[in-house]
Amino acid sequence: MARAEAFKVKRLPGFTAIAAICFILLYAPIATLVVYSFNAGASIAIWEGFSLRWYHQAAGNEQVQEAAMRSLQIASIAAVIATVAATMAALATTRVRRFRGETAVYAFINTPLMVPEIVTAIGLLIFFAWIKIWSGYTGLGYLIAAHTAFCIPFAYLPIRARLESMDSTLETAAGDLYATPWRTFRRITFPLLWPGIIAGLMLAFVISLDDVVITEFVKSGGQDTLPTYMLGQFRRVITPEMNAISTVFLAISVLVFVLSIPLWTGFDPTAAATAGGPRPPLRGGTE
Repeated sequence: MARAEAFKVKRLPGFTAIAAICFILLYAPIATLVVYSFNAGASIAIWEGFSLRWYHQAAGNEQVQEAAMRSLQIASIAAVIATVAATMAALATTRVRRFRGETAVYAFINTPLMVPEIVTAIGLLIFFAWIKIWSGYTGLGYLIAAHTAFCIPFAYLPIRARLESMDSTLETAAGDLYATPWRTFRRITFPLLWPGIIAGLMLAFVISLDDVVITEFVKSGGQDTLPTYMLGQFRRVITPEMNAISTVFLAISVLVFVLSIPLWTGFDPTAAATAGGPRPPLRGGTE
């Protein structure tokens, strides 16, 4: 009896054509943006020759430099805080027995993903406006707090997914050998969890770096990030300088992604948990 062939989606009629169209629609605008960032003229639609003019102009633009540094500062701090909070939340919701209200806790953590961003932005605007009036403080702390709150669920999802895929018997064995919870986390859980933590950190960083809506509502005067600065420029005049700035950030994103590939493709959980050679048996006590 002939063996039935496995189903292959690639053999469906029109699959190749539809896939090609989807890729073109996704990447053709990005390719166009990159190409016209090297345009010698001021048009973003008419090619006038190859030039690095707009890269030099963007590099010498003090407003672009200030906005870029502010964006990196906010995204870095917010991503770190959000990842720490997300890690603690993931541990608290996956390394305990099921409890009443567990679904409500998940929903609460992931609320920023379910609520329209404009609603979150307006709520933060009203809340921070009250604090500004009461305290008189108008610094970057509001933007960092807003970005942190919005990025927590983005960091939480990959970290929780990593925890749920981990074998908990190693942690149980460490407890049987009288290891303290902290020592178990440091020696067993964290080495196995860190690819998820890095993934959550990167995702939170990118989300914060790219945010426009919340930043536009929460920021005070003179606190433009690079996305809000570019939005303001689009309202005035559009030149290939915006293409050049976008291309640089695209290159940075690709570089970060390429450098992070070994974190999950070459990761050996057993080696991570036993890194540093043979260890003495875990015993009671703290470190």
